[in-house]
Amino acid sequence: MQYTKFALAALTAAVLAGCGGSGGGDQTLKVKYTAQVSFGDSLSDVGSYAVGTVAALKGGKFTINGDNTAINPELTGKNWTEHLAAQFGLPAPCAAETGLEGNAAQGFSVARVKKAGCFGYAMGGSRVTNPVGPNNKLTGSALGALTVPVTTQIANHLAASGGKFSGTEVVFVMAGGNDLLFQLGSLQAAATAAGTAAGSATFASTLIPLLAAGATNPATAGAAITAAVRTASAAPGATTTTIVTAAVGAAAVQPGNSAVASAAVYGPMVTTAQTAATAAGAKAGADYAAANGPALVTAMGTAGTELVALVKDQIIAKGATHVVVNNLPDVANTPSGLSKDASTRALINAMVSAFNTQISTGLAANDKVLIVDVFAVSNDQATNPGPYGLTNVKEPACDLTAAKNPLGSSLVCNGSNLIAGDVSHYSYADDVHPSPFNNLLLARYVAKDMVTRGWL
Repeated sequence: MQYTKFALAALTAAVLAGCGGSGGGDQTLKVKYTAQVSFGDSLSDVGSYAVGTVAALKGGKFTINGDNTAINPELTGKNWTEHLAAQFGLPAPCAAETGLEGNAAQGFSVARVKKAGCFGYAMGGSRVTNPVGPNNKLTGSALGALTVPVTTQIANHLAASGGKFSGTEVVFVMAGGNDLLFQLGSLQAAATAAGTAAGSATFASTLIPLLAAGATNPATAGAAITAAVRTASAAPGATTTTIVTAAVGAAAVQPGNSAVASAAVYGPMVTTAQTAATAAGAKAGADYAAANGPALVTAMGTAGTELVALVKDQIIAKGATHVVVNNLPDVANTPSGLSKDASTRALINAMVSAFNTQISTGLAANDKVLIVDVFAVSNDQATNPGPYGLTNVKEPACDLTAAKNPLGSSLVCNGSNLIAGDVSHYSYADDVHPSPFNNLLLARYVAKDMVTRGWL
């Protein structure tokens, strides 16, 4: 869908003052909520990891952290759930659980603490049901993110609230992104491994006959060179250079083959082998991804089905009457997605579609659920940013270099480590997480749909 400037202005006007910036919630709200409860991932996280070194680096949320309104009024440091809490006249949301389980020497080991009276259960890295998400300690990450899955987040809330929802709270659910990112990362790692293995095998199988060709007995020379290559490849710290050195050394001592010791002779042979290896590796990696990609689409459909079941059986069936479910945004058009090749972006789109289809078919008919089509608006922002006030939809506002940002993430991004220039209306803080301004746009979009439903 396309939004004109008039439509954007109408959308903004439909949202009351609390979501726009100044002032608190309007007392003429159609529905007066007693609390705001949020389940999900980094897009809704209000500070689960704002401890230890993360806090010391003035981070904690997955956007541009801190009140940087002195730099620009849009740099509020707030995410969309915080804007909406103000809209409802409720206290600022707080993280229901904090902590880190990472490298203690780096300040990433901080005891888990559950915060009474805090209902911001969403956590960076969390998946729908799988407890191991991006940056969890079991992935080897130094950060050691808790990544409590949505199913456990809901169970934790029920345990803290007498096993039920009151029916007077607004419940936000936004998840699935980490199921996509985690599975995509695993596929890419496996595809890279397949490509590396194929490339290495092709390099050896191409180079050895070339090196052996000048020997009096090429077959005998080939066997000797093969043995040398195997030994060199198995050595700790093996590199292409050490393998080539061993192969050339074995070839040059073969009868009639001393000339191959010259770089002028073996150099072109190595180049030929490297070209063949690159082509074979690329093909093997692409073939692996193509063969295994459909399984990821199926898995995302399953994650969507699981989230639908949680909403129905653990939220609505337990008493919630106003449940806002945001579908997945246009991940392929994030800076991360744009960095991928066309086939990977097509796979991302298929994964998002599989998840969102399950959300829409499973929950659309439920009058206690409001589905917000975040995909539609984020897709339109990517292709039609002007009416939204967005000045850059392709690049991160945060400087993610190691010197400026040790985690390479918006989790520790703030006013001191932004890229040069005015980034206040950038769409993204890092490669996948929205800026404070785009969080405000999301809050407005959600509020607009709530107004239409009569929930606000």
